[in-house]
Amino acid sequence: MSTAGAGPLLLGVRHHGPGSARAVRAALDAARPAAVLIEGPPEADALLPLAADPGMRPPVALLAHAADDPGRAAFWPLAAFSPEWVAIRWALDAGVPVRFADLPAAHSLAPGPATAAGPAEGDGPRVGGGPPVVEGAPADEEPPAGAESAPGASVRLDPLAALAAAAGYDDPERWWEDVVEHRGAEPDDTAADALAPFEAIAEAMTALRESAGEAGRDRRDLVREAYMRQRMRAARREFGTGFAVVCGAWHVPALRARTTVAADRALLAGLPKVKVETAWVPWTHRRLARAGGYGAGIGSPGWYAHLFAAPDRPVERWLTRAAGLLRAEDRPVSPSHVIEAVRLAGTLAAVRGRPLPGLSETLDAVRAVMCDGSDVPFALIEDRLVVGDTLGEVPDTAPAVPLQRDLTRRQRSLRLKPEAQERELELDLRKDTDAARSRLLHRLRLLGIGWGAPAASRGGTGTFRETWRLCWEPELSVRVAEAGAWGTTVEAAATARAEADAAAAGELGEITSLAERCLLAGLSGALPAVLRALADRAALDTDVARLAEALPALARSLRYGDVRGTGAAELGTVAAGLAERICVAFPPACAAGLNAEAAAELRGHLDAVHGAVGLLCAASGDPAPVDPAEAGLRDRWAAVLRTLAGRDAVPGLIRGRAARLLLDDGRITAEEAARLMGPALSPAAAPADAAGWIEGFAGGGAGGGTLLVHDERLLGLIDGWLTGIPAGAFTGVLPLLRRTFGAYEPGVRRSLGELVRRGPAAARSRTAAARAPEGFAPDLDPARADAMVPLALLLLGAGAGADADADAGAGTAARDRPGAG
Repeated sequence: MSTAGAGPLLLGVRHHGPGSARAVRAALDAARPAAVLIEGPPEADALLPLAADPGMRPPVALLAHAADDPGRAAFWPLAAFSPEWVAIRWALDAGVPVRFADLPAAHSLAPGPATAAGPAEGDGPRVGGGPPVVEGAPADEEPPAGAESAPGASVRLDPLAALAAAAGYDDPERWWEDVVEHRGAEPDDTAADALAPFEAIAEAMTALRESAGEAGRDRRDLVREAYMRQRMRAARREFGTGFAVVCGAWHVPALRARTTVAADRALLAGLPKVKVETAWVPWTHRRLARAGGYGAGIGSPGWYAHLFAAPDRPVERWLTRAAGLLRAEDRPVSPSHVIEAVRLAGTLAAVRGRPLPGLSETLDAVRAVMCDGSDVPFALIEDRLVVGDTLGEVPDTAPAVPLQRDLTRRQRSLRLKPEAQERELELDLRKDTDAARSRLLHRLRLLGIGWGAPAASRGGTGTFRETWRLCWEPELSVRVAEAGAWGTTVEAAATARAEADAAAAGELGEITSLAERCLLAGLSGALPAVLRALADRAALDTDVARLAEALPALARSLRYGDVRGTGAAELGTVAAGLAERICVAFPPACAAGLNAEAAAELRGHLDAVHGAVGLLCAASGDPAPVDPAEAGLRDRWAAVLRTLAGRDAVPGLIRGRAARLLLDDGRITAEEAARLMGPALSPAAAPADAAGWIEGFAGGGAGGGTLLVHDERLLGLIDGWLTGIPAGAFTGVLPLLRRTFGAYEPGVRRSLGELVRRGPAAARSRTAAARAPEGFAPDLDPARADAMVPLALLLLGAGAGADADADAGAGTAARDRPGAG
């Protein structure tokens, strides 16, 4: 029954090759072995019957991980067109025993020296080895086989290239397609015909291994092959020689070789060992691709899946799918394009001397006929059809860690199906289902399971809206297994992880960020521990920069607690105390001697704290605080801004910014702002410091340009200072000025240019009644402003009970109206 005389049937294959898969099925049908051994970890033998479950849909992978370190894991991917998967299904359908015969994962995943048999991504040739994709292997352990550089190792590392070169091909993939993928099993093939390809491959691999000599003797392969021979001896005692072995073609010569039991035991002696657990997990075609980093990967899993599944006329069927994809993207592709593309692919194959059109001919035809030579639609074809985003499925009865089962239940109850293709999810937190989805995604992020990532919302910026970008990667199964150490449910695990992170946090900002994430995730059980750590750390921290970094996160946390209904009143006390300490410490921190970089950093903290104070005072949903403590906080912060704006020792960047914030809040009038600007831009002021004042006051993209358009007195002061700068100093301040004014909208810049062209004298000659620019009244009309309040509140959602989205209020007029907000 052997491919070379008496002995077991050895079927050497290329992993994830549809031609090999069809050949394996034909050989098994012809030989009808009494048992089948397959390259893979023996610990997963108990999982093999699940391959016949109707709920199992490849691509899938066997996951093995160390029981005490789930992050140390490996995958054995299998697609519908993988020869191993075909052999498993054949054995289960035929009712014959099927077992794995490779080195146990207990040895592969055990930490040890480079001479151990630990697998590494890239292990083995593409027609052998059967490498798992490894997660969490320490960098100082065994390197990938691709890192070898010994003479002759190239033959060992890429047998396909050597065989293709011997056949006169410069492209190994094209050679493999011609000799294997384009060879279909005929209904009248004899048993000898079905086994002939494996005999030819075995002879080729024997010659290659002999030519490679010692360079082809990889320590890992020697150990793995010794264990395979041990499994074959056990099968021979049970089934005689009537069994088949499906393995990487590279291993066939070694499995044929006559070796002693003692020699194999010596190779296996002293291997490190660790307890492992195994499970089936979904996989994707994209992760089967070589571009995804998988050492035994292929370049076109989507194309191979089509070749394996198509009953006939594969090129015609594939081009029809390509046309359908392009039409779905509004590309003008008609049936005539498909007909012409089929003709062109066949012509190209004939010109190139190929038996049938391959992927290269088919893609050339698509580019020329359907894409008009454009790379944009062609890239879509390559991404969706050549590679593909097919995600496999695993039945509910498959073993899984408790956390994975809880996650699966929640995904189903919330109708959040994992998908390999990236997609956006818009959530309205006022809806119960969307709020629960948000909590689940935030909890998973806390656990390091990055299924979703927050994205900028296209539907609005309100606090009741969220946008997520979702993409399920197979490696997330390892992250779930790792997170299982924290708890058996997503909520319990996230709570335990948050408490541990709070205890281990080294910076105040880390804890405040964690508190915010706990509120987003709805982890009320973790908040007490996080708040205790926050209060302890805040009491000891004296660095105003760290305090200023921490306050905005606390303010947002209070805001989200109000919007999401999670309740975070305990945060208010901590936040208020933090704000008081910032009010005391900020002015001394802005003393003279700060360089430009430090001043810019403090300016950023100034903006952040100002916004946080506004949120703290508006957290109740009323923009006008009625709590005396809240009103006192506003007043104390305004006093800090006045101190900064009027203290000459403070850098100009911070003084200008403080003046602008006071003006925006209505704490000072335009006349007072002009009085502050005058000394800052006087000839006695250093040009660089004056330029910093302008950047702080009119820069930052916060409407500074519009302010200058509407108040020509301030513009005149800046214009007068600018024209009076000495020539030697102008070059030094020019970058600051360009950065400030270059950030304005084009329309604002044009308006400013027009005003400057008229000259400041024209502006100063205007009467008070005619001081406003053309088209604007000299003063605000309160009656007309109040008329817009109902519409503004409606747009902000206040009429629908979503007044929390109003943030700091609907404007000055809204704050003056009773019950507004």
